[in-house]
Amino acid sequence: MSTALWITRGLFLNWELNRKRVAMGHDSIWSEAVAFTRAKSPASFEQWFSGVQFDGITDGVLSLRARDEFVREWVDQHFLPTMVEFLRAQTGLSIQVAWCVGAELPRPVADGLTPYAPPVRPRTLSPDRPGSTRASALDESPLNNSMVGLSADAGWGETSPNDAPEFAHRSSAPPSTRQSTVYNARSVAPSSAAPSGRPARPHDTSMGSFSSMHGTQSSPLAPVEGLNPKYTFGHFVVGPSNQLAHAAAIAAAGGGGPRHNPLFLCGGTGLGKTHLVHAVAHRFRSERPSARILYLSAEKFVNEFVQALQEGKMNEFRARYRDRCDLLLVDDIQFLASKTQTQEEFFHAFNALHQADKQIIVTSDKYPQQLEKMEERLVSRFSWGLVADIQGPELETRVAILRKKAQIEQIEMPDDVVLFLAQSIRSNVRELEGTLIRLAAKSSLLGRVIDLDFARQELALTSTNPRANEGGVDDIQRAVCHHFKLRANDLLSKDRHKSIAFARHVAMYLCKQRLTCSFPELGRAFGNRDHTTVMSAVRKVEALRSSDPEVRAHLEAIERKLGTTDM
Repeated sequence: MSTALWITRGLFLNWELNRKRVAMGHDSIWSEAVAFTRAKSPASFEQWFSGVQFDGITDGVLSLRARDEFVREWVDQHFLPTMVEFLRAQTGLSIQVAWCVGAELPRPVADGLTPYAPPVRPRTLSPDRPGSTRASALDESPLNNSMVGLSADAGWGETSPNDAPEFAHRSSAPPSTRQSTVYNARSVAPSSAAPSGRPARPHDTSMGSFSSMHGTQSSPLAPVEGLNPKYTFGHFVVGPSNQLAHAAAIAAAGGGGPRHNPLFLCGGTGLGKTHLVHAVAHRFRSERPSARILYLSAEKFVNEFVQALQEGKMNEFRARYRDRCDLLLVDDIQFLASKTQTQEEFFHAFNALHQADKQIIVTSDKYPQQLEKMEERLVSRFSWGLVADIQGPELETRVAILRKKAQIEQIEMPDDVVLFLAQSIRSNVRELEGTLIRLAAKSSLLGRVIDLDFARQELALTSTNPRANEGGVDDIQRAVCHHFKLRANDLLSKDRHKSIAFARHVAMYLCKQRLTCSFPELGRAFGNRDHTTVMSAVRKVEALRSSDPEVRAHLEAIERKLGTTDM
């Protein structure tokens, strides 16, 4: 056996061992969370948790099963905030809770009959597991090799290649109701997440902690072509700008909430679309080792189609994409534009998989309706399931990404430098992480400490004005107010008068076009409005610009005042 094969085999065995340790560690942390919560109100805990079952923790998703909706609601309101905060402090993950309601409970958390006695604290499997609460909402717990990495954003924050994806323990009964609740680091108030109609899976005793405890050996999983081992859900930093896409991706992989098919992920470059697609493949493969997963770019699909035509192997090509596929993941679907024959073939493959209830996920840099030279029947099918967009990360998420990346790379980074970088680089996460790596490399070569002055000098070399966006929103708001003869406060007010609302929409549109601010940031800049309001305004003005000469004239006049170059 060649040296390369021995190395590959060693890496896979390492990966499998790390995976088992992760599952056992999560069971241990859950036991600690139960003991911590039970101690606060033993009798009440026994009563309510006799109707709740724990089904596992995977990539920051806590899977619970409730006897009925009443139990779920009470536990969700009175116990979960404490448990989630404890789990977050111990693991560093942004915990999301996926409920299954109305099923049998073969393994309830409490039996509700026996008198309460303090449980024996389970032996900690990982000696270096972090155990202290973080000082602030944006701080991250130290990484360790036996536990999964922090829930980070990659497109948004990546961990080392040796870190492995986790395995979930799923419940066996199909849910009558499923609900996901997200608890962020700054508040225990829940906000709804999204999707998945796929029945939960049985508690898998062939993987994770049970296989380790009983001594069973599972063979390493064969790699899926084109997947990056770093891109897992556990390495993805979740924020308001990507929360829907993240929840939908977890659901598509079978992790809670109604499953949408197809799932269409859209957003700019470097925001995490590819990361989520790879994460779905890793999770899907971990739960269904025999599943046939196809991941490829639209360009590769075109090349394979052309090659099959040239070599007379169309039957094999069609069988590969229609019959021998359980999960189809296609990146950059906009590349199919203008390729009529390829679109025809993809259309039939799409139909065959969809009719067989096989999950389809595609990504694009545009919304389906904005794809040019794409057949209408394909566009309508892309919109058939869920269209989830990913926006540029807001300030808090950018700070979390930088902290996570600095932790992974073991880079000492003062808080003021992290904040400066997060404020200076707003839109592209790859650029954000690349800047961090460049600072670390130059610091090491020159023997300099990374401080605020050093960071400013380096950013000045790569950008003529690294903080050009600061004040940009104010400049545009002033220009719009001057043009429409309004006061500055009018744009930020709750006034819905037609003239003021139109001016506000124009200002939002110009900000989005000329700056690199995310929708949530613009919402805050316009009187703390919801980001969906900004999205709606941008789309409305964009449509009017192409169809209404008067609106176009207004926009061009304001743009002349602002100058032709982006701010």
